Amino acid sequence: MKVSAALLWITGLAEAFLAIPFIGGGFVLSTGYGVLGVMFVLHAVTLFFCFREFSPKSGPILGLITSLLAWIPLVGWALHLITAIVLFVNAYVAGRTRAI
Repeated sequence: MKVSAALLWITGLAEAFLAIPFIGGGFVLSTGYGVLGVMFVLHAVTLFFCFREFSPKSGPILGLITSLLAWIPLVGWALHLITAIVLFVNAYVAGRTRAI
């Protein structure tokens, strides 16, 4: 499995967790929004590997945007949910393509 595909699955699972109503929001608030900074870095690392391994890039780019805007209550929930779905699709596609 390519590194980018594994990172896409990991970031997708993390975004899906953050999209759970009240639980994800409670986690974000309990960390003082620090988890959004961690997710920003994780999405940046994933994007680096996606460029390196020619994997889909829409998920990590959307993840970076989500990390910047997720402090807005309902917008954050919707962005986490959409980003998780896009990352799962990207991970599936990246896992199906053969490494060069």
